[in-house]
Amino acid sequence: MGGYVIVTGRIPKELKEKIKKFGINVNRVIRRALEEEVRRREMELLEKSASEAAKILKKIDMNRIIRSIREDRDF
Repeated sequence: MGGYVIVTGRIPKELKEKIKKFGINVNRVIRRALEEEVRRREMELLEKSASEAAKILKKIDMNRIIRSIREDRDF
């Protein structure tokens, strides 16, 4: 990982008090939650791209591909 940046947000005062009470490492929790959300979104994007590619590939005639490969081999 490269450098770090500061990210801020607002939470209810009661939540802040509970965080302090339980000794929760806010930086670690936020970092882990954001990393997981980014991974989830990347997977969604990957699944969407794969789905779109599958739609395109279904339109391709396999017999035509086979013929083309055989013609190239014969050269």
